[in-house]
Amino acid sequence: MLKGGILNPQMVNLFAQMGHKDTIVVSDAGLPMPKDVERIDLAWKPNEPRYLDVLKEVLKSLVVEKIILAEELKTVSPDMHKEIIDLFPEDMEVEYVPHVMFKEKTKGARGIIRTGEFTPYPSIILVSGCAY
Repeated sequence: MLKGGILNPQMVNLFAQMGHKDTIVVSDAGLPMPKDVERIDLAWKPNEPRYLDVLKEVLKSLVVEKIILAEELKTVSPDMHKEIIDLFPEDMEVEYVPHVMFKEKTKGARGIIRTGEFTPYPSIILVSGCAY
């Protein structure tokens, strides 16, 4: 039995499979789910669990070398954009793409962790770094 951290067995298994340059997505409630990507659905009602709460826990478990966000996040949800960016070091590589392209990029992810977040466009693609 785990004594702390993330207890969800699908998430723990997904993190253990990650290799350098692999990607996972932490999404809001509305992001379309590609058919062939593992879906870990944590949403159980609007805005629960909160996106930022889930993202913060995920970041405790993974080495991240790059993040990918939708361009629209900066203008449609600027407060959420700031909160997301503030979770990462200043030298983190950040790529912004149109939301349509973002959705295409999710098709190559190892998994998508869906939250109950109703804020528009906060979904993020985390590119795995190397722990050494």
